[in-house]
Amino acid sequence: MADDQGVAELSQLYLGNILFSLETTAKALEADGKPGDAAFYRGIARKLAEARGRDVRGDSGR
Repeated sequence: MADDQGVAELSQLYLGNILFSLETTAKALEADGKPGDAAFYRGIARKLAEARGRDVRGDSGR
């Protein structure tokens, strides 16, 4: 891994790990009785996954 990689490149490389962490956080928040906070983190994960899907398909629109 190059030391000069930017946030976008690193995020793409570790997207699966990031999504897993967001879901793990959401589950912990649900267990703590904080469904609104869990939904917030799942919303972030959904946006990241949708953006990756657009990148893979080559879509530029939203």
